[in-house]
Amino acid sequence: MEITTALTADVLVIGFGKGGKTAARVLADAGRRVVLIEQSANMYGGTCPNIGCVPTKMLVHYANTKRLMDDAQEFFAHSVAGVRALTSAFRAGNFDALNSRDTATVITGTARFIDPHTVAVGDAPDLITVTAPTILVNTGSEPVIPPIPGLASSPRLVSSTELTRTQNLPERLVVLGGGYLGLEFAGIYRHFGTDVTVLEAAERLLPREDEDIAQAVEEILTDDGIRVITGAKVTEVRDNGAVSKVMYQKDGRTHTVDASALLPATGRRPVTDRLRLDAAGVRTAPNGAIEVDEHLRSSQPHIYALGDVNGGEQFTYISLDDARIVLDQLLGEGKRTTTDRRAVPHTLFITPPLATVGLTESQARAQGLKVKVSREKVANIVAMPRAYTVEETRGVMKFVVDSDTDLILGAALLSIDAQEIINTVALAMRHNVTATQLRDSIYTHPSSTEALNEVFDKVVS
Repeated sequence: MEITTALTADVLVIGFGKGGKTAARVLADAGRRVVLIEQSANMYGGTCPNIGCVPTKMLVHYANTKRLMDDAQEFFAHSVAGVRALTSAFRAGNFDALNSRDTATVITGTARFIDPHTVAVGDAPDLITVTAPTILVNTGSEPVIPPIPGLASSPRLVSSTELTRTQNLPERLVVLGGGYLGLEFAGIYRHFGTDVTVLEAAERLLPREDEDIAQAVEEILTDDGIRVITGAKVTEVRDNGAVSKVMYQKDGRTHTVDASALLPATGRRPVTDRLRLDAAGVRTAPNGAIEVDEHLRSSQPHIYALGDVNGGEQFTYISLDDARIVLDQLLGEGKRTTTDRRAVPHTLFITPPLATVGLTESQARAQGLKVKVSREKVANIVAMPRAYTVEETRGVMKFVVDSDTDLILGAALLSIDAQEIINTVALAMRHNVTATQLRDSIYTHPSSTEALNEVFDKVVS
């Protein structure tokens, strides 16, 4: 094998995601020689600032500012241009923040293992090899296209990445799957003016949430004009001129819906196909995820896996916490593990957002816990005037509290600013702050957090 350039490093990082870039920056600042390999110049910084959290949430913001007199296509194109400008700035900032460090080097290309300590990038005569005693893999995940006849070959098939970059507003968007990604895009495009249909195979949306919360979410989506069809098994996609016909079965009958854009939102899988992990002796799960222990070490103890690629929860903040665990192994006491995580919140960015943490009511009761439940519609919370000042009073707040200890077991907040309030609740759960203490705390006014002053008084066993 002809080698044009052979590099050595103290730490090799494969993938520019949140965990990888955070670890690389800290290690470089600690004096370690770091090489980071990212396969695409369009992905410096990872999924979140380029094709995930940042562009989608920015589109949520733009979509909610559209006025009735705005031309839908023109407004959408302007919004996408704004997203592109921001993501480009973030991408450049991420690259410069790391590559400008004296002990860090960024290489653009696809990495593949040659042996447990060496990877190759590119081909001769531009082949580069990098050898390091410690390797971090942070290559993320990618969408899964379900094996539905006609779907993969349909010209109307679009990915979430394409939807954040195209400047053409689709007339009819059909979303396959009613999970977080599917519902977020459904809300975004409906508010821009697209006719949106969500096809969900389960009998109801968000089956992991309590039924009353899932029902409240569906009512809001329907109120916004989104057609939600649950219990729908998609069987075929047929191209028909300017649209595709999506065939699905429900209640024993076959139905169709037209789509000018078709988004599969049925899950993601770890990106490991091109890594040649077999050459490194790294074990993987059937879905391609790198198997790791509680310290994120793979079957090769010097190779760590961070973020989506290790098969854990697919959230940017989990990837960040993965970096903390690995850095504790490399620079600290080595005590931090994935088992330390408690009360990790999640947010579904529909309008208003749904933020959750901990146990649902049904989960708590199934575990035999003695609980009391505090539940109130946002429109009825007198101590939350912010909802009225921003003209968004839809939604509900629900808390599950241990009857004996008064500790919060879980929460589901479907409300304006829920993505912020949930962080206060999660912090309280981690530090054993009781529901009564949250109720009696002092919050700024007018704010959404002060709803906690009132909601905890609405308790039933």
